[in-house]
Amino acid sequence: MAAVRLTSVADSQSFHFPAPCVLVLVGPGASGKSTWASENFPPDTIVSSDRLRALVGSGDDDITASADAFALLENVVEMRFGRRLTTVIDTLGLDATRRRNWLDRARAARIPCITVAFDTPAEECRARNRQRPRPIPAAVLAAQLRSWRQVRAGLEDEGFDAVVTASATAAPTVRVVPAAFAASGEAAVRQVEDPARLRISLHVGSYSFGDGAAETRASLRRLGVLAEQAGFHGIYVMDHFRQIPQIGRVWEDFLESYSALAYLAACTETVRLGAIVTGITYRNPAHLGKIVATLDVLSGGRAVCGLGLAWHQQEHLAYGWEFPPNSERYELLEDTLRLLPLLWGRGSPPFRGRRINVAEAMCYPRPLQQRVPIIVGGGGEKRTLRLAARYADAANVLGDAATVARKGEVLRAHCAAVGRDPAQVALTHLSSILVGSDDRNVAELVERYRPRRADPARAATALNAGTVADHVGRFRQLAEHGVGEVMVRVPDPLDERTMELMSSVIASFR
Repeated sequence: MAAVRLTSVADSQSFHFPAPCVLVLVGPGASGKSTWASENFPPDTIVSSDRLRALVGSGDDDITASADAFALLENVVEMRFGRRLTTVIDTLGLDATRRRNWLDRARAARIPCITVAFDTPAEECRARNRQRPRPIPAAVLAAQLRSWRQVRAGLEDEGFDAVVTASATAAPTVRVVPAAFAASGEAAVRQVEDPARLRISLHVGSYSFGDGAAETRASLRRLGVLAEQAGFHGIYVMDHFRQIPQIGRVWEDFLESYSALAYLAACTETVRLGAIVTGITYRNPAHLGKIVATLDVLSGGRAVCGLGLAWHQQEHLAYGWEFPPNSERYELLEDTLRLLPLLWGRGSPPFRGRRINVAEAMCYPRPLQQRVPIIVGGGGEKRTLRLAARYADAANVLGDAATVARKGEVLRAHCAAVGRDPAQVALTHLSSILVGSDDRNVAELVERYRPRRADPARAATALNAGTVADHVGRFRQLAEHGVGEVMVRVPDPLDERTMELMSSVIASFR
């Protein structure tokens, strides 16, 4: 597992921990571990040896119950790790064997494991201890303080994903956020100090606007108006004929993509319009070229042509379309990429490809744009990105910042191999997004939109749920990895507050 990056801004006590994660609190008695945990985390995320000692013994200072308390603690930790839940382990943490065990188990569960070290001065620990109703015996605390110096010196070398220090005096800002935002604070600061440009577009994956055709028309029109008011660069739709299982149920209302885009063209004035991505098996490629050219004419030169292999076999079977093997679909995709510029250009040249032959590549009226942008969707590094490098204007990829960085390197290498300037092939990125005004609002939105029985932390990760600053930071990271445009799918694009918050994100990149 790669090391975790944590936000470090001007205030060294600002921590953005990735969700889920394991936090092992380490420090001598009276150093402030339990107070820090209770002030920053919900009670049900904290596994405390003192509280478990009180549960199985006569109180949290019942030393005779320690063995049973730790046995119970290990069972609870094991179950929480198995469910991949954020867990704060609140013990002294001075036992190297226990720390190693928790780290190994976190590794096995693929959860980042972070040590929080409490470097509270010895005199402060002693003063706090004297204020306790039942102080730790002075000799015991003295031994812990001596042990702590040795433990602290070696923590950096124990293999934890991160070691952070909790101050005895500074009031911390602690957040557990989706991993995509773990280092977003630093990037957000960079965006303020040295703004980067980035186009942000809206991706529409659902048409569950309500009952009736009139409401659907009105809602789609309103979506276009709100998107333009918010400053979105484009509106992209999915090219499917029924809802896909990743988003909803097969019988939900789902509009045909290019008909919906044509309607949006009449409802809008500035946004680019396209399908991310058009399945190359759904339409004759020459017919597709005619459709895109017509969209470009009727929208005043705003069409974008997204192309992809098409993956939904069940949809093909339902509509009676052939679903060729992967190799044949790649050949068809390459034919389409070669044909469309001919079709949109002058004259009527013949075209012969591996899978399609066109006697006259002719299209009148031609598109208004000299070249309709073509985006190839998919991150396949051997074939898809190679085709994008050779023929397309952009490649649309998924994944976190590290994945995007790798895809960008592969794309540039393919460009070099075919003798094309990498600057001619943009990198675009598609993801879901949930934006709130603050952490409380984000939590409320996650609760509203998460699937039934879904763990809130996992739902927040799947939705990329965060504040405006979180998203500014994440998008800045993507921009630094070469992304020129992000397409985002929001749960409710008709919600005015959502669009207002997205407008703030968009404004940060202008």
